[in-house]
This record gives sequence, structure tokens and C-alpha cells, in this order.
Amino acid sequence: MARGNQREKAREKTQKEAAQQKKKNTQSGTEFARTKEAQAAIMRQKQETANAKKAAEAAKKK
Repeated sequence: MARGNQREKAREKTQKEAAQQKKKNTQSGTEFARTKEAQAAIMRQKQETANAKKAAEAAKKK
């Protein structure tokens, strides 16, 4: 029975370590800023298309 417990403890430990690795930010400051700006540009584009679609729908209804 002790072996099963040891295996379980080792599994918990590796899961905890893997979770810690996922949390770490591997990008430098400039890389992070660049990706953040790129994501913001994508969101702006999506918002513009959504607003254009809403305006077209509103124009159709009138």
C-alpha cells in the first residue's frame, strides 16, 4: 500500500510543478508589450466590423 501512496504523492507533486510552469510569464517586457498591442489591434478590428454590421442592420430596419 505504501507504494500506491508514494506514486500518488509523486503525481500530485508533478502536477503542482506543471501548474507553476504554466503561470510563469516567459516573455520579456518588450515582447509582452508587442503581443499586447497586436491583440489590442485585433480586438479593435473586430469591434469596427461589429459596429459596421450593427449600422447596416439598423439602416435596413429603417
